[in-house]
Amino acid sequence: MCEDFRMASSLQGKVAIVTGGSRGIGRAIAADLLAEGVSVVITGTNPEHLREAEAVLMARAAGGAKVLTFTADVRDHLAVDSVVEETVRRLGGLDILVNNAGVGWFGTVESETHEDWRRVIDTNLTGMFNCCHAAIPHLRRRGESYIINISSLAGKNVVAGGAGYCASKAGVNAFSEVLLQEVRQDGIRVTYVCPGSVNTDFMGHADAGNDWKLKPEDVAQVVLDLVRTDKRSLPSLVEMRPAKPPKK
Repeated sequence: MCEDFRMASSLQGKVAIVTGGSRGIGRAIAADLLAEGVSVVITGTNPEHLREAEAVLMARAAGGAKVLTFTADVRDHLAVDSVVEETVRRLGGLDILVNNAGVGWFGTVESETHEDWRRVIDTNLTGMFNCCHAAIPHLRRRGESYIINISSLAGKNVVAGGAGYCASKAGVNAFSEVLLQEVRQDGIRVTYVCPGSVNTDFMGHADAGNDWKLKPEDVAQVVLDLVRTDKRSLPSLVEMRPAKPPKK
């Protein structure tokens, strides 16, 4: 029985795209997938960060898994289309899409510029739409595939000063619920993961003093567990919180 389970849950030979995969949560997810034998494509907007990530991730690749990097802004649907097409051409298909790319801006509505608003909404929400739109036909061909959208508890637990970010993540949640209904009969599972506080450089820098926060590796472990879940099961939403935040 144990041997049959391992065979059923094996990820070796599958292909994944992880957006925003050069740092933080995205890189941790890519590393865990590579260690399972999944070939991984990561995207980002900073070529230097992508080069650094590639060097680190190649050391994690197991079972002949490959690492490809693309400098691409998820807000640009033509760039996203190109990444997906190149992934399929060079790696033979697509099994897993992890929509992780995200940005934040925090301040009052009155002080937020139109440019800041568009950057947050277009990256966090429209960028996810662009990636799903391009990937779904290829995921459908696999017959057993997965879309995982990295959202945030800020999508339901709003905070003052986070109008654009909270709105974008609430949109991610609603979009994910709709998408799940549309593609589940095609063998495409959809889950959105909502972490709370994660100690990354998302807010400018990671802080060693915030060891009470979740780590990127914690989120990556959840993603890995999801894609290894038997295809008959669909955990549609996962909420994650630090176990022991500071007492107020």
